[in-house]
Amino acid sequence: MSEAIIQIRNLSVSFPSESGTVQAVRDLSLDIHPGEVLGLVGESGSGKSVTSLAMIGLLPPTARVSGEILYQGRNLLSLSDEEMSKFRGSDIAMVFQDPLSALNPVRTIGHQIAEAILIHKDITEEAALKRAIELLDIVGIPRPNERVNSYPHEFSGGMRQRVMIALAIANEPKVLLADEPTTALDVTVQAQILEVLQRARDITGAAIVLVTHDLGVVAGLADRVAIMYAGKIVEVGDVNGVYAYPAMPYTIGLLRSIPRIDAESGSRLASIAGAPPSPVDLPMGCAFSPRCPAAIEACNSAIPELLDRGQGRMTACHRHSEILQIQDAGKLFVEGPAHVANREASLGTVLEVKALNKTFPMMKGSVLRRRVGSIFAVDAVDLTLRKGRSLALVGESGCGKTTTLLEIMNLVAPEAGTITVLGRDVSGLSKQDRLQLRKDLQIVFQDPFASLDPRLPIGDAIAEPLRAFKVPRDQQDNRISELLALVGLNPDHASRYPSEFSGGQRQRIAIARALALNPQLVVLDEPVSALDVSVRAGVLNLLAELQEKLGLSYLFVSHDLAVVQHVADDIAVMYLGSIVESGPVADVFANPQHPYTQALLSAVPIPDPKVERSRKRIVLQGELPSPANPPSGCRFHTRCHVRATLSPELAERCASERPTPTLRGTGSVACHAPLA
Repeated sequence: MSEAIIQIRNLSVSFPSESGTVQAVRDLSLDIHPGEVLGLVGESGSGKSVTSLAMIGLLPPTARVSGEILYQGRNLLSLSDEEMSKFRGSDIAMVFQDPLSALNPVRTIGHQIAEAILIHKDITEEAALKRAIELLDIVGIPRPNERVNSYPHEFSGGMRQRVMIALAIANEPKVLLADEPTTALDVTVQAQILEVLQRARDITGAAIVLVTHDLGVVAGLADRVAIMYAGKIVEVGDVNGVYAYPAMPYTIGLLRSIPRIDAESGSRLASIAGAPPSPVDLPMGCAFSPRCPAAIEACNSAIPELLDRGQGRMTACHRHSEILQIQDAGKLFVEGPAHVANREASLGTVLEVKALNKTFPMMKGSVLRRRVGSIFAVDAVDLTLRKGRSLALVGESGCGKTTTLLEIMNLVAPEAGTITVLGRDVSGLSKQDRLQLRKDLQIVFQDPFASLDPRLPIGDAIAEPLRAFKVPRDQQDNRISELLALVGLNPDHASRYPSEFSGGQRQRIAIARALALNPQLVVLDEPVSALDVSVRAGVLNLLAELQEKLGLSYLFVSHDLAVVQHVADDIAVMYLGSIVESGPVADVFANPQHPYTQALLSAVPIPDPKVERSRKRIVLQGELPSPANPPSGCRFHTRCHVRATLSPELAERCASERPTPTLRGTGSVACHAPLA
């Protein structure tokens, strides 16, 4: 391997806080080589972003930094901010996680890219603007001559991230730092952004440091991977070697806790016990030892060194020589019990939605407001959820999933269509009937941080629905203890506040609150999307166990099809307000009939480099059309990869005639040319 372009030696970064010194990065050493893609992986708080910010000189003034970051032999940590600005954006550039906050909202995209060029190059403004147009074309922005004059708010999230990549490669840097560049994006947009990053690497020849928690993304893009935990590198090596033969228990746990699209439907994940330690109060020895199933006495007293194991592999583990044998014996990270659908009770129906419509008015004028159009959020949606089963509603952001949930949760007559919950048409419910029905219909929200009142102890938060239905106080206390034990938390912690719990524990608290009144139907709105991968596995296993134990029915909303594979029995795929395909998860995943479903499945990364790099990837072109002005005919035809292969007559039919759902195999599909 060529000589490293960046050499990090004994880097330590800490921050003062009210609780003590936050040890964000601890004695980290790492080499980055020209032209390689290095994946920097770990849970939230492991120090990934702090490491990347240190490389580009963007740490806050309160940071205490020691060690060296050598770029072409020069220590970047010894430079003043003015000196560092000559390298920042020119030799070392960064793609930030949130493009909306990274872009200036009052300046056009073209001016922002041109400004980055003018700072480092002696060219005219006209030439810089011309270069900005070329860069927008390179990253796949349609009509770059026009869009160069657009503002950030006029772009979608995926297009804004493309602009960030254009900004980063404007001066052809030698190192490109990508900090969680796909975290907030849909899987289809994520595939587009990863393709753009690969193209940027090919054009500039830059080394890419891909900071992420998604091992599937790393499997498809990276050459090497470095695993971080509690501010230290615990394993580093070639992607193929690390994924095939992980030698550090934390790496093994991460890989086994990731939902896989190619796993058996309903299989359980292996979860890592506990939560990462506080960077203010780290354990004496190996920071992972409190969660490690292979820990021995030495792990609690001495920090393991990151040692060279040969062939470019380095690990920090006292039991490195034994780990591979333990792993093969299946003695680490035991998976939860397999999920079995309640097929005996599946003839009963707990939720039925027929021809549901929901539009929102588009208004104009400040004094005399008038309606100038409609947003077609939900259009003729049909859903059926049988008792004891899980129905997943999936699709890209903006397709109408959450609006559909809100229409169901309102328990009032919809704008058009019917909603039947537990055999009762909601349009005919009285106020008292609606209140009673709410006992049997509960929801778990996406964000566990926002769904709990920070001023209430968790016991009071769980007791809220019990108080609303006037359950006696002594029964409330018993029920709170019972629920906390049910979701795997200590009942003695009922007096603690949400801030004293981790993200995964907060979501367990939210689940306990939803179960307080013994509901029959639980709506889960992206319940694990805000959680780290290791925590996500535990929550998904908990949901499956609760369903089997209590006979619950789930309406599970997600954009992550790998998660759906492990939780749901049935699936409904939604695109621009309509259901395009539905059926049992196992059948739809094995043989998708609609081109959109096929594209969604192909875009889900698999955490196995050999499998991921041999798969056929379908990258959807363009952005999701506006629901205010949906395409005529099939709403997917403007992005459909199959339409170009059809006869002119059938292609014209796709563009002019709306397909109706038809039975096909065990499910239904709305497509004029369903896949074989």
